[in-house]
Amino acid sequence: MIANSHKIDWRVPAVFNPLLEDGLRYLGAWGGRGGAKSHFFAGYCVIQMLNGANVLCVREIQKSINNSVKRLIESKIKEFDVERFFTFTENSIRCNYNEAICMFRGLQSHTADSVKSLEGFDICWVEEAQSLSDRSLTLLVPTIRKEKSRLLFSWNPMRPTDPIDMMLRGPNLPTNAAVVHANWSDNPWFPEVLEQERLDCLNNNPEKYGHIWQGEYSTVLEGAYFAKHLTQAQLDRRIGRVARDPIMKTYAFWDIGGTSSRSDATAIWIGQFVGTEVRVLDYYEAVGQPFEAHINWLRANKYEDVVCVLPHDGRKHDSVYQVTPQSFLREAGFAVEVVPNQGAGAAMQRIDAVRRLFPSISFNEETTKGGRDALGWYHEKRDEVRGIGLGPEHDFSSHGSDAFGLLAIFKNGMKTEGDWNEPLRRNLKGIV
Repeated sequence: MIANSHKIDWRVPAVFNPLLEDGLRYLGAWGGRGGAKSHFFAGYCVIQMLNGANVLCVREIQKSINNSVKRLIESKIKEFDVERFFTFTENSIRCNYNEAICMFRGLQSHTADSVKSLEGFDICWVEEAQSLSDRSLTLLVPTIRKEKSRLLFSWNPMRPTDPIDMMLRGPNLPTNAAVVHANWSDNPWFPEVLEQERLDCLNNNPEKYGHIWQGEYSTVLEGAYFAKHLTQAQLDRRIGRVARDPIMKTYAFWDIGGTSSRSDATAIWIGQFVGTEVRVLDYYEAVGQPFEAHINWLRANKYEDVVCVLPHDGRKHDSVYQVTPQSFLREAGFAVEVVPNQGAGAAMQRIDAVRRLFPSISFNEETTKGGRDALGWYHEKRDEVRGIGLGPEHDFSSHGSDAFGLLAIFKNGMKTEGDWNEPLRRNLKGIV
């Protein structure tokens, strides 16, 4: 074999070592820019071709060969000093030694019948796999089915619901799969020019930094209300393991949805105030569920003793059950506080309150992912023609963000409706 007789200087960052194990069918590498994912797989494909494997390189959409990884593979061939063993055509690369071939395709244009033409390949590398549709993934996997064939995936994640993330970052990996997380910090040959780009991004576009350089989900939009604050919390290590203080009071901050399948979601943040610190412990969201479901979640997660803090509409009757959330929770044994309507500009009041409070907030990473996703996406709706803002966009992120705004309003000392209806108390002997 040429790969064995010709000494190739293939420098592989240690993070990729699990992908070199024998017997793997699925090899995945995800992460941010500069992590050498594409360089690793390009080198892997060259060596496999030298050993006789036919290689297919695909993307979801490939309008021209310039959109492919062809140039990168060619550069690896030159780097390995094995150009004499290869022939380059406009749309392919062929190994002269053993007739192995490397082809480049876009998957979106394939049908169930046409994809059968890809069956003869030993290796399939999907670059930019975050763009892969469920349809394309469903067509591709059973097509690459030769004995000992392998599927390679490299990507910078966008959303946890993307097909590639659900397959290779979900709770149940396929059999014979290895997946690694590779960032710039895992690359011992990270170039100096990229280091300056990384620092510029951190300083100038911190809301994008986590996704671009750390491989985090794209949970923020440019101009999102809390994007910079979430990035700073990550850099300050305020997103990690946050424990519940068993002595301090625990609160559940609600944004109330309805009970039909078309209703807005109900969102709940669980938090504590420990001195000046705000500990955010948990997040819950559900659509179209009766109030019993929300209460069951609280109880199942040992939040039976929380104080439920509701927005002003917590006094309104549910259109199905004709019972108020406030009364339902009290009958279920929960203490309830209702924050009054902030009036005109309530949404921006909540946003400003959250921004002021953010430096004091710590998140329990594992249990607040969905909520932080909502916070990072919450953004202003724009009239692009007139160039003006129209207030917060009402989408999936609104409910979690509104509930979080309630937390901030409550923490910042706004009196609750319950306080107004109670007699003034003095903690002095002889005075009531």
